[in-house]
Amino acid sequence: MSDLTGVIPPATTPFNAVGDIDFAAAAEQIGWLIANGAHGVAVGGSTGEGQTLEAGEFRDLVQASTEAAAGRVPVVAGIITDSTREAVRRGRMVADLKTAALQVTPVHYLFRPSDEAMVEHFRTLAGETGQKIIIYNVVPWTYLSPALLLRIMDEVPDVIGVKQSAGDLKLFADLMADVKPGKRIFSAVDALMYPSYALGAHGSIAAILSAAPRSSVDLWDAVKAGDHVKALDLHLKLLRLWNALMPHDNLPASTKYAQSLQGCPSGLPRQPMTMPDTAHQARIREALKGLGLAG
Repeated sequence: MSDLTGVIPPATTPFNAVGDIDFAAAAEQIGWLIANGAHGVAVGGSTGEGQTLEAGEFRDLVQASTEAAAGRVPVVAGIITDSTREAVRRGRMVADLKTAALQVTPVHYLFRPSDEAMVEHFRTLAGETGQKIIIYNVVPWTYLSPALLLRIMDEVPDVIGVKQSAGDLKLFADLMADVKPGKRIFSAVDALMYPSYALGAHGSIAAILSAAPRSSVDLWDAVKAGDHVKALDLHLKLLRLWNALMPHDNLPASTKYAQSLQGCPSGLPRQPMTMPDTAHQARIREALKGLGLAG
């Protein structure tokens, strides 16, 4: 728990041309992220196309990643499912792999479960897996309010934190204002890492970190050192990269392309997602050049 802080990039999942996971490339990517200063890694989340993974693939990916990390940094396992039952199943599948926590989305089928059902979902998950839980607050139609997130963390001690997504920094500020000591709030507001850190974020888990891990660590370090001139400069350059990554609905594929330009084995996305087109690639490449990371 005490190690879960700082920049925790969510790894992409390398797929080959027929859609199978390239586990050797996945392990190499974990090493690349660590070599670029990552304080931890997350696998199987949305950046890792976790919603496409079969249960066995999920287990094998987490195992390959923990073995590659080899205890150098904590590993967070992402679970994206539509039922408490399946979330419990997947949590149990990786219980022996010494992951630091499970990163779990709220249930997100066509209707939104009630607040009480959300509390019970995470209570059951923590109780039946015996693992620490980070709520991945990302699904628009089941977005959890700061009050509900704080309630779940209070009522379910093994829910140790929240990965707060969406672009609303006010919601993030509300969480930081009232979070109790010992809990963790991670920013996934990719465009606003600098103000998130200034507000006291305990760390970050977001696609931009995987697209530019070294610059993202430098930004974290600059804020921690009180060097806000450097932090603002890095913020603006990373914002340009984020704007380049985002115009199309294929963020994992765009992140993979950015990684590939830096020598990271990232593979292909899983169908039906496609790689960025030529114009999109050019924008990403130009933004990376601004960070001194490509070409």
